Amino acid sequence: MSSSATLMLEAQGIQIWRGEHLIIDDVSVSVPASSIVQIQGSNGSGKTTLLRALVGLAEIDEGQLFWQGEPMTRVRDEFYASLLYLGHKPGITAGLTPYENLMALCPEIVANQTVEKETRKWVLAVLTQLGIGDRIDLPSVALSAGQQRRVALARLTLQQATLWVLDEPLTSLDAEGQRWVKQQIQQHVATGGSVVFTTHQPIEFDDETVITLSLAQPS
Repeated sequence: MSSSATLMLEAQGIQIWRGEHLIIDDVSVSVPASSIVQIQGSNGSGKTTLLRALVGLAEIDEGQLFWQGEPMTRVRDEFYASLLYLGHKPGITAGLTPYENLMALCPEIVANQTVEKETRKWVLAVLTQLGIGDRIDLPSVALSAGQQRRVALARLTLQQATLWVLDEPLTSLDAEGQRWVKQQIQQHVATGGSVVFTTHQPIEFDDETVITLSLAQPS
């Protein structure tokens, strides 16, 4: 058993090349339970690449990943069952409505809500919190970038996951939307979850201890 057993997620000595370009150079990340890990860095420092590597979407040239103390290669299915990943793009389908998108992205809410009317009521309540309840049945292509981002962020409430990995969650959000994201993160950590996120604009948290990792351009 690795010494990472006390951690939810751990990356050790991650190195990533793209052709002849070194993108990530010997970076380690430790994510304890009930924690917030904020990854900062300028454009081109590899923030998005690192997040994608943590969730298995980018190939790692050197280094290891552990989930709850076990090598990721042994527990990948368990890891994915516990993960909510939001990339830099909203990841919603333009031709579907917000409701249809969330049904597709969060199939577990269908399993947990046996009556379709109750499921729709729940989704509508979350979208209303985000200020887009009146857009629930519009094609998502008709939504602004900020509204599409809010549809994706609704997953923070609707989808059950222990670990959130969020790439620039404040993108295209106004001050009210940013406050909502901060509140969701605080509530998630208070109930035992952990959050890893990147941002150009650091979020100030009141009580939680935030682990900050600053990425520099590889030399």
